Amino acid sequence: MPNTTLNDRALLRLSGEDVRGFLQGLVTNDVSGNLPVWAALLTPQGKALFDFLIWGDEEDVLIDCERAAADDLTKRLTLYRLRRAITIAREDGLGVHWAKEGDLGVVDPRLSDLGQRWLAPAGEGEGADAAWQAHRLSLGVTEGRAELGDGTTLWLECNAAELNGVSFTKGCYVGQENTARMNWRQKVNRRLVVVPIGEADDKRQVVTWPELGWSVEHRRVENIDPAAAPGWMREALTADRGA
Repeated sequence: MPNTTLNDRALLRLSGEDVRGFLQGLVTNDVSGNLPVWAALLTPQGKALFDFLIWGDEEDVLIDCERAAADDLTKRLTLYRLRRAITIAREDGLGVHWAKEGDLGVVDPRLSDLGQRWLAPAGEGEGADAAWQAHRLSLGVTEGRAELGDGTTLWLECNAAELNGVSFTKGCYVGQENTARMNWRQKVNRRLVVVPIGEADDKRQVVTWPELGWSVEHRRVENIDPAAAPGWMREALTADRGA
């Protein structure tokens, strides 16, 4: 069996007093029900700081995040913890695993075509990071600070609604006011898109992956060709344009 470990991911374990309630008032998605879910921690203005998947482990919660962002995310969560009896620490005994197909784990909550994901002891070898990135970008799905920006891109511009990364019914969280207002107006002016490097617009580029042939760009919706956009985005583009 090929290696399935995503070595670029890390897990944070939150344990203690009502950890779901703690996260419910911070992150964009509803963590009171079935997990995993994709969610983000935003600035007060509604811009993405960190995105992650949230898993349940009995009374604890595990946050599946970028390894390079794990320490910064821990610090930010610790600031919000205040005097709550909650422990936030790295969970190095488990790894994040992915497979394009199969019956292990659960379907990625963002998009079923992304494949299967699960938590288990880390494997050995080079891991599945390159295959995962290539597959994800081919579907037009962005993640991580390099692609979403570090407090620079509004969460709905990250296609959060279309990829099940936000709840509009769960109540308040950091950045909720602006996010809810954009949704109520049903108007997203810009979106992150993944385009072939040959069609790149240097002025709109966020990051390029030359070895994979993709450019991640922050484009106005009128400059996004619906016919070239992934199927999961097309209905939203039509609504954005008022068509």
